[in-house]
Amino acid sequence: MRTLALQLTTTFVDDAIELVTGFGRAIFSLATAPIERIARACDVAGVLEQRRAQRPAAQRGGRCKSRNCRWSPFGGLSELT
Repeated sequence: MRTLALQLTTTFVDDAIELVTGFGRAIFSLATAPIERIARACDVAGVLEQRRAQRPAAQRGGRCKSRNCRWSPFGGLSELT
């Protein structure tokens, strides 16, 4: 059985990690919002939505290239060039 101090410490660390992750996602979405808006406006054939539907299956393993990385703001635009 875990002690109360260990359980509180573990909970605090887990919550802190989730807080930092949430702030990172919020900042990332704010930074890429203008790019996403332009991409959706230019996507008349629906290519970006098709690629976003296929993306989770394609990024399970391996390193990412500069445009195909999950954190790249231009990742969804590589199919348009």
